[in-house]
Order: sequence, then C-alpha cells, then structure tokens
Amino acid sequence: MRPALPPSAALSPAVAGAILLTLAASVTLTGHDGLRAARVLALMVPLFIWLRWPVQHHAWKALRLVLVSTMLCLFVLDGVVRTYIQSRYQAVPESAMVLAAVANTSPREAAEYAQSMGHALWLGLVGAGVALCAVIALTSLSNRHHAPMGKAGRWALIALLVLCSVGLLSKHWRRYHPAIYWSTWVTSITQLRSSLANQGDEREQLLANAEAAKPWLTSTGPSTVVLVITDSVNRDNMSLYGYERETTPELTAFSREEAARWLTLSYAWSAEPGTLASLSGIFSFGMRGQNDPVGQHHHVLAMARAAGYRIWWMSNHDDIAIDQQHARLAHSVEMINRQPGRGSASLDSELLDCLEEALVDPTERKLIVVHLLGAHPDYRRRAPEGMRPFDAGNDAVEARMVNDGRSLWVREMRQTYDAAIRYHDGVVTQTARLTRQHTPAQGQAAWLYLSDHGQEVGHSANRTGHSAATEAGYRIPALVWRSSPPVPAEASKRPFRADWMGWLLADLMNVRWDAMEPSRNVLDEAYAWEPPALPLKDVHFHR
Repeated sequence: MRPALPPSAALSPAVAGAILLTLAASVTLTGHDGLRAARVLALMVPLFIWLRWPVQHHAWKALRLVLVSTMLCLFVLDGVVRTYIQSRYQAVPESAMVLAAVANTSPREAAEYAQSMGHALWLGLVGAGVALCAVIALTSLSNRHHAPMGKAGRWALIALLVLCSVGLLSKHWRRYHPAIYWSTWVTSITQLRSSLANQGDEREQLLANAEAAKPWLTSTGPSTVVLVITDSVNRDNMSLYGYERETTPELTAFSREEAARWLTLSYAWSAEPGTLASLSGIFSFGMRGQNDPVGQHHHVLAMARAAGYRIWWMSNHDDIAIDQQHARLAHSVEMINRQPGRGSASLDSELLDCLEEALVDPTERKLIVVHLLGAHPDYRRRAPEGMRPFDAGNDAVEARMVNDGRSLWVREMRQTYDAAIRYHDGVVTQTARLTRQHTPAQGQAAWLYLSDHGQEVGHSANRTGHSAATEAGYRIPALVWRSSPPVPAEASKRPFRADWMGWLLADLMNVRWDAMEPSRNVLDEAYAWEPPALPLKDVHFHR
C-alpha cells in the first residue's frame, strides 16, 4: 500500500480536489451559458463524488483514476472546442454553419485551416494541453486520500449523487454530456455528408419544377450572360466603394469606361454569413432554406435550362456540396482546383481561359457561372506570392485600426486581405472585359458580380474571418454590366440582398414566367425592398 504523503510533500487531497473542481468547471463551462452551464456542472459532479468516496484497494483506485481522468478530460476538451467556436464564429458546434463546414472539410482542408489560423489556434491548443495536464495531475493527487468518511457524509454524498444522476435520466440534460454529445455530433456529420453526396433526385425535381413553370424568353437573338460569384469579399475593402486603399483600380476604370451600361449597387448585403446557406438562397430566389424540400421551389439554373439556355459552371472551389447542389445543374462543369481544400493555392486567374472558351462557343443562348475563391481564408493564398502592395502600412487605414485598438496580427491580416482584393480586382475586371469583348453579334450580353458573404477583418471586432455577429459578415459588393439597354442609374442607391439575385439574373437573361416577382428585381421600377432577417441589431441597410 502506498503511504500517504506528508502535508509538506504535496497538496492535501481535499485541496487538490477543490482546485480540480474549480479548474475543470471553469474550463468546461466557458463554452456554455445560463442553464446549460448548470446542467453540465451537474453532469460533472458525480465524478467528484466518486473521487471522494473512500476506496482502499489499489486496483479499484487505478480504475477510478483512469475513468475519472478520462471523463474530466472530455469535459475540458468539450469546453475548449466550444469556446473556440463561440469566440471566432459566434456559433455552437451543432449549428448549421458549423455542421456544414465540417461535413464539407477534407483532412487536407483541416490541415490548411490549422495553418491559416496561425498563432490563435496554436495558443488554444497549448492552453488546452496545460489544462488537461493539470486535470490529470490533480485527479491523481485527489485519488490518494485514505481518510474514512462518516455515516452522515456518506448519506450526503449519496443524496447529491442521486440528485445529479437525474440529469443523466433527462434527455435535455444528458445530451450535453461530451461522450453523448460528440458521438451524436459525429453521426450528424456522417448523415450530412451522405446527403450532400446524393443530390441527384433533388436536381431532377428542380428541373421538373422549372419545366412545370413554363418560362419563356422576352427577346429574340443571341444572349450571353456571365454570373461571377466570389467568396468572402467585403465591399468595405474595395476602393470602388470608397475604401482608402487602392484595392480595385481596374474595376474603377472599367466602371468609368462603361458608365452608361454599368451599375454599382452601393448597398448590397448577403442574407447569410456562410457559403452554403448563402448560395442556397442566391440560386433559389430567396425562397428556399438550405435544408428545405425542393418540391415547391425553383432553382435559377433549372429555370434557365427550361427557357433554353445552355449553362456552363466553372469553379476554383473543390466543394462537394456546391458541386452537388448547384454545379451539376449545368450542362458543362469544370472544376480547375485539383487539390482538395478551399485553402489551396489555386489562383482564380486560371479560370479566365475556361471563361473565354465558353464565350467563343457558338451556342446562341449561354449562361456562364464563374465561381471564384475570391478572398476566402487563407488570405495569403488568394494572391500570387510576393504580391503584397499594402505591407508598408503607415496609411489612413492602419492609423484607424490602431486607434480602434486592433492588434498587430489583425492589422497584418488586413494588409494580406487587401492584397487579395487587389489581385481579385484584376481577375474580376478581366471577366467583365471578356464578356464585353464577346458580346454576340445582333445580340445582347450581360455580366453580374457579387460575393456570397462578407468577412470580418478588424472592421468592428479585433479578429478576422467569417462573422455572423457583425455587419462585416454580410456587407458584399454587387456589380452589373449590360450591353443594352442602359441600366437604370437610380438603381445604384437601392439596397440589394444577395438572396434576391435570381430575379435580377432572370431579368438579364430576359426570362419570364407566370409567378415572376418584379418587386424583387432591383432593376425594375416596381422594386420593393424588404430587409433580410439578420441576427444583428440596428442594421443600417442604406449604409
């Protein structure tokens, strides 16, 4: 039998137990709030009761040490992961945004994500490692006690154990036990991946819906429409929208060349802070959520096909959900990014040759969707190596961020983000120039550009990345060029929401159907703005 440690050799088991309880609870409960935190604490208490219960046999003590340490470490890891997700994305692990992101992530993407998060992620991992080591050490120390327990103490512990065990009998309580919660979470991810990989029936239904709507064309002759969708671009970082750094000189120049045929939508907003949910709204005329049934809904690509357009989809993404839900509705699909992972170094300019090939195709009516990586994190990979025009800082943007208390790391990320926007400017402008160049003879051409969502890069918070809790996560650019007729200049001051993009695109294609809603087409005189339901307070949509 191991002799008891003298008081001078180590903390007493009682003190160690108290410290252990405080440490485990503080680390674990940071990922929960309110009643949920109390429930999680109740699920933890039986472990401490068992740890205090007098046990003499070495084998039982060893078993208790292993089981209690393992379970407490699960609670700690649960809290660390929840805290990280909450602090960076204002979300919980079971939210649709997180589930979709993980279901859509390959091992390579996970490695790229870890690299792109840099010191923030590694600091969290180090903190978690220290907490786990402390929990194991203190559990081992608390497991050494020999002090007998009186009858009253035993009954008190039994009563407390029974009370806390009620939580395990309640579905609403036990579902937050990490062993149960994360096994259920993994099952949800598996089911979602299976769903994303089997979208064929839904696509057939969407095509049938479009045929039943019987869309028609309001003009004759050739028509070419190019839709450019980018990722994670915030209009606040574009000089075309008034940003101090000259990030979009080429778009600005093109807009002046084509003033009568150009429209900058000054107040454009995404309705969602994440790519999958945003694209679901963009292509369904804002009428369908990410997981809604398709029987009564329309997809803009399916409507274009039913009206007689041939569709090309070309993408720099490697994304199974986007491929299955949207791209496969096109006649021709080209995914140039051959390396799995949205953080790959594949540059958007590589799509320009694909675009030109589609533009010279003799098909009379063409809809070409160009899906760019844009400024999707990792920002450093979104521009060629060495293209860092804003690294010197020492400008108005840097001064404002310093005044706002932004960290050095966030300011450097803003410089990298702005460099990505500067490179992106050249690619996007070239798509517009190619569209103009290949306007069909005796026909029309149109070009539409927008981002799926915005990006927080120190605008209103001292962090970077996707953001559901700040306006930066929803502020996007939206630009229109049309060969004829001229675009209405007054539309530039109308607020625009990305999930109504389908109505605008249908207008540019001259496609109509009986259930057409001109009040949602920003170019129409009947346009009637309705703000999207964003999870924010006091949003100024005309800003």
